[in-house]
Amino acid sequence: MGKKSFLSIVSLVLIAFVFVATGLNFKAEAEEKALEVQFVPTNNDGSMQAKAEPFAKYLSEKLGREVNVTLATDYSTIVQAMASGQVDIGIMPPAAYTQARDMGVAEALLTSVLGAFDDETGEPLEGETTGSFRAEILVKADSDLKDVKDLVGKNIATLNPSSASGYIYPIAELKNQGIDLVSEANLTVVNDIPSMITAILNGQQDAGFSFQGTRYVFSKAFPDNKLPEDLKVLYLSEGEIPNDAIAVQPKMDADLKEKVKQTFLEMNQSDEGKDIMALWNHLGYVEADESVYDTVVEYTKIAAE
Repeated sequence: MGKKSFLSIVSLVLIAFVFVATGLNFKAEAEEKALEVQFVPTNNDGSMQAKAEPFAKYLSEKLGREVNVTLATDYSTIVQAMASGQVDIGIMPPAAYTQARDMGVAEALLTSVLGAFDDETGEPLEGETTGSFRAEILVKADSDLKDVKDLVGKNIATLNPSSASGYIYPIAELKNQGIDLVSEANLTVVNDIPSMITAILNGQQDAGFSFQGTRYVFSKAFPDNKLPEDLKVLYLSEGEIPNDAIAVQPKMDADLKEKVKQTFLEMNQSDEGKDIMALWNHLGYVEADESVYDTVVEYTKIAAE
């Protein structure tokens, strides 16, 4: 073997070594990088960030790396955070998820499981769970509003226009019935559901858009009221809304995706995990079916027309 050939082989070996070492270094840096997790709080009373700290600790222990948990200020900011790459894992409401998914910045690993409610009585169904829910329009129990047509000209509290139950589904379904509340009523976007409930109870708002079971889910937050008696459901959406998605960045490493998935799947097997899931009223998780989220896209288009 000539001297030049020998030197060429040595050079190739060194170059290959550099590539391997660099690749290992990139992988090590990726593993050391803290995971950023975000969710949309059900209320903005200032207590949710403190409640999120045990969640960060839990994920950190299960995934073997540092985890930071932040709160999205509204439904649109979590989409922006996923799009910018600032967030790796999002506990995403359905409409926010479909928006991020269609932008190519979110992939659903799992869908949450919720407690079921009776469509007729509105009461919780003990021991029963569901992968979807409905939107409901709430009014005071003694309200003169008897039909959705009575909402015309009234003051209505809504959530962010990116909320499926708090805006999109009620607006879309009533549009299909010939009632355009965007132009025929006075809509006010409120910060959270407790604010909506308060506004209805004190008469500032005639009605509010929320999710099925709201009167029971938030009953403890209103100890001086009996929400199931003080409020009634004027309208329950015909369309079922898929539950929250546990979504990740599509480019996330496959092994890490699997670890994240298993961590959430096992969360309801311990009291600590159940306490964390209570942040979103989740009872467990199942494999995500992308097709169920397609209806949200259809409703969103109608609501935006």
